Amino acid sequence: MIRNREEAAEMLADRLEKYKGRDGVVLAIPRGGVPVAAPIAKRLHMPLEVMLIKKIGHPANPEYAIGSVSLDSITIDQTIEVPRDYINAEAERVRESLRKKYKLFMGERKPVQLKDKLVIIVDDGIATGKTLMATIEEVKKQGPDKVIVAVPVAPQAAIERFREEADEVICLLIPPFFQAVGQFYEEFRQTSDEEVIKLLQHQ
Repeated sequence: MIRNREEAAEMLADRLEKYKGRDGVVLAIPRGGVPVAAPIAKRLHMPLEVMLIKKIGHPANPEYAIGSVSLDSITIDQTIEVPRDYINAEAERVRESLRKKYKLFMGERKPVQLKDKLVIIVDDGIATGKTLMATIEEVKKQGPDKVIVAVPVAPQAAIERFREEADEVICLLIPPFFQAVGQFYEEFRQTSDEEVIKLLQHQ
């Protein structure tokens, strides 16, 4: 068990200490990833960034993801037949909400360029891994030097999948019976927008 996100951050920072001083960026997946990423960024003397990505739901079933949208790009599962007009309209709607969220979190700060940088992607745990996979794809488009995934807890299948996608995966707990990220934390409360803003502004 991990006590809370703060303890997870310290334990991951210990494992990432070898990268201290490198030309890198710590990239948090909001909201839960930010309290884990902030202490890591501080310890490694790297800037803290957020990557905002949201899924596009199927027109007949909004919970079923057919792709994802970031501030800069869109990724769609080509095996699913959905009208292009729907995808374009939905992508623009989602992107507008992402722009507002980015402005809320980061103010007028422009995103750090990831080209040729060491990028450490941090979340508070992996469940399905869809958001993380979309984040890695988005990061790779920018041509980083190295991509590292650092998470406190994840199922074995996810870890194996991400080892193929990232240069390195650091995970504190890989439990054999995994149902949800929260079951491996003693304290796992929702992270608020206010908490995220505070952590990002104190970097």
